[in-house]
Amino acid sequence: MPMIRSLSLLPALLLVVAPLAAQQQPTAGCTAAEYRQFDFWEGDWEVTDSTGTVVMGTNVITREESGCALREQWRAGRGGTGQSLNFYERTTGRWSQVWVASNGNVLRLQGGFANGAMRMEGETRPPNGPVIRNRITWTPLADGRVRQSWMISRDSGTTWHAGFDGWYRRRRA
Repeated sequence: MPMIRSLSLLPALLLVVAPLAAQQQPTAGCTAAEYRQFDFWEGDWEVTDSTGTVVMGTNVITREESGCALREQWRAGRGGTGQSLNFYERTTGRWSQVWVASNGNVLRLQGGFANGAMRMEGETRPPNGPVIRNRITWTPLADGRVRQSWMISRDSGTTWHAGFDGWYRRRRA
């Protein structure tokens, strides 16, 4: 008799265990074309000014989480570091970046790939100042380099000025 009771609980047990097992299955990763739009930034880079002579820093960009994210590790030439996580959000159809610097600055950006470049925008608020709008564009170049142009506006986007203009060149192994 106890055996019959145990077997009668089997369908209820399967209803609980089967969804848990399905959740633990490995996923195929983020393989759709949208997730590959920023792959041109992946690599080990030396970042210079437009003349290629002044080294501004180094940046290592790696693909993480089965291709679902790009991780940035920045090291400035004059000290300071920072990291970002970049990812495509399929629910919004937009790319996002969350940047954290060693000085405590945080920047959140959103945008997308269009006209041959990745462009993201976001706002920051300094402790004692107006909101700053940030517009960053990463453009892959025909010679394999990437240009990162960071524009800043302190007047709600009426005027913009260059905050950073970096030229990424792959470092030799």
